[in-house]
Amino acid sequence: ARVSELEAALREPIAIIGTSLRAPGGVVDLESFADLLWSGRDAIGPIPDDRWPVEAWYDEAQDAPGKMTTREGGFIEEVDSFDAEFFGISPLEARSMDPQQRLVLELAWHALEDAGHAPSKLAGSSTGVYLGIANGDYGRALFARPELIDPYFSPGNAYSVASGRVAYLLGLHGPAISVDTACSSSLVSIHLACQALKSGECDIALAGGVNLILTPELNVNFSKAGMLSRDGRCKTFDASADGYVRGEGGGMVVLRRLRDAQADGDRILAVIAGSAVNQDGRSNGLTAPNGPAQEAVIRAALKAARLSPSDVGYVEAHGTGTSLGDPIEVNALGAALGQDRDPQKPLMVGSVKTNIGHLEAAAGVAGLLKATLVLQRGAVPPNLHLNQLNPFIDWASMPVVVPKRLTAWPTVGERRVAGVSSFGFSGTNAHVVLADAPPDAARSNLFKRPQHILALSARNAPGLSELTKRYEEALRNLPIDVDVADFCFTANAGRAHFAHRVAVTGDNAAQLAAALSAVRRGEFHPRASIGVVGAVMPRVGFLFPGQGPQYLGMGRQLWETSPVFKVALEKATQALDAFMPQQVLSLILGESGAEGSLDHTRLAQPAMFAIETALAALWRSWGVEPSAVLGHSFGEYAAAWVAGAVPLQDAAKMVAVRARLTGDLPPGGLMMVIEAAESEVRAALGAGDGQTAIAASNGPRNTVISGPREGVQTVAEHFAAQGRRVKALRVSNAFHSPLVDPVLDAFETELRSLSFTEPAIPLVSSSRGVVAGLSLIGGAEDRA
Repeated sequence: ARVSELEAALREPIAIIGTSLRAPGGVVDLESFADLLWSGRDAIGPIPDDRWPVEAWYDEAQDAPGKMTTREGGFIEEVDSFDAEFFGISPLEARSMDPQQRLVLELAWHALEDAGHAPSKLAGSSTGVYLGIANGDYGRALFARPELIDPYFSPGNAYSVASGRVAYLLGLHGPAISVDTACSSSLVSIHLACQALKSGECDIALAGGVNLILTPELNVNFSKAGMLSRDGRCKTFDASADGYVRGEGGGMVVLRRLRDAQADGDRILAVIAGSAVNQDGRSNGLTAPNGPAQEAVIRAALKAARLSPSDVGYVEAHGTGTSLGDPIEVNALGAALGQDRDPQKPLMVGSVKTNIGHLEAAAGVAGLLKATLVLQRGAVPPNLHLNQLNPFIDWASMPVVVPKRLTAWPTVGERRVAGVSSFGFSGTNAHVVLADAPPDAARSNLFKRPQHILALSARNAPGLSELTKRYEEALRNLPIDVDVADFCFTANAGRAHFAHRVAVTGDNAAQLAAALSAVRRGEFHPRASIGVVGAVMPRVGFLFPGQGPQYLGMGRQLWETSPVFKVALEKATQALDAFMPQQVLSLILGESGAEGSLDHTRLAQPAMFAIETALAALWRSWGVEPSAVLGHSFGEYAAAWVAGAVPLQDAAKMVAVRARLTGDLPPGGLMMVIEAAESEVRAALGAGDGQTAIAASNGPRNTVISGPREGVQTVAEHFAAQGRRVKALRVSNAFHSPLVDPVLDAFETELRSLSFTEPAIPLVSSSRGVVAGLSLIGGAEDRA
């Protein structure tokens, strides 16, 4: 059995639940990446002036000493911008940090928020960080000036710290590993993250890579090696392919075991069905690609995914656009995936490097994210710069095509499957088999919420203004297949909360956007609230009311619109049903035949208990946790359960038995609330009849009396004559008076077998005015 469990774990699919991306062409997320790809845009341009003086370093001659043969590249904007304060980093340390480390922090934060997992809530978790990083431009530039070296130089430029800093920032206890296998670094990192998830080393993993081009030395080196295209374009699979163009950026994915992601309701973007890594070993040269090794790693990944070659419909190739590499890779793809393939359904192959250049250590994650979009959209974007197919590839012998325009991708079987390849010039190869996300049947069955709340926050006012603008634009352009409730939930629960805050409500995306627009313009809006909170989290207490406010149909709208409330209410009523003569849920919802039933104690109290526990579950699902709980009268039962002092089944039994015993008492009792101080009421009671008593002291001038109807009315009339307000409570018995004493012995006998524990949350006794421990949660008097 143990062997079977281990084998099953190794086959565990891994879900991609969040992403972040920075890439050339203004790409800042998956949506802008899709826009670039689907519009067929080329993001390559001149090397920016702030990197180095291009003409001083350029020469057409490959053998010109110290010169490069290209003026082009794929660059991202504002690599020097970094909000050090946001990440708790001093300005001095930030200046000594490689911008790649800064970018990694931003990518990790955004990926977790995109996944709906607030970064601030992961401290202490077994979350892993796996990062591909292979370029040290910044460190070389810094250490070239030894007179400026400070204590932050080494950690600020060490590859190991790039992943370790993410773990340090977020307080993560899973593995933190930086990987340098050159151009395959980020895909190898994703493979390692998948393996760690399968083995149980971590429960969540951040994986990806980063690459920034900050100094000219590597361009010179790669030009001397003949690796770079002179026109600055990756002409992948084209006859004119003459090398690649360098690109920069970074990407991260958030990974979880598929079963865990499904159980927690995570949004699943795609599924990693299998992956593999291998090495070229001895080949035609240290940096030369090895066709048989590429074929082997693809077959190994397919085996791990338990899929056949014909299941794969698209491959995001390494595809650097070199005259040597392209034929070797396509031949390996044909050998590994061409078997038993229907000629009418050829394997489609493309390379994102034709759009954004070769991101080197981040190339693999860029390819993975493109493949994710291809799976989601069921179409393959055009492969750019393809005018004439490479004649050194025997296209006629292989069922392989390269789409030159946007091409629909019909499903092969029941789902779409894609492959992603990444090969490093060190000889380390990686391949990932990616499948589209499984249908989310549970989500489609959820009730629709009539109102939505969107809460945003930032560390300062300018940050909040910018965030508000971004969310307003996102809401105005919300895709038709994105649920507003999901959008709001991810923003509310999946982001860290800071001091400067705004919250808006609305029925739909348009109303939410309108409210945010008003906030941004500094105008009042009835659906918006804005403010600044203190550094200390406010303490919240849950107060559970007693019998009286119940009514038929209470909670129905929440039951119909809130999955959390619905599940909690059903759980509580099912526990009560074991001790009740009829189903409690139908009574609460006011179904046919329930009219007037909630006026009876034996039914009203169980209904109140169920509603109160469900409401507590709903508030807690929104992140509102009680610092203490208190029950007013009968509400102490719900308070005790929420505090963890009693199991649900035992609490349900106490409630049902109490309701039955007190409900069987003779009628004639009465309870009234009087606008008077406890001392005034006590004086009015005097010697009295010995049966009328003070039931509750709710406030300085709010006292409840209970007892025989005649005695209670006499006292009430006394105060009414003074112009004081008096009101009869909607109860069928005189609780908290000597009239209920006859049931105490029977109550204690029936509940003798129940178990109680020390409350996990402070439980305040309403009758004693102290925090109740196990010693106070015991006898029938306290339980009643």
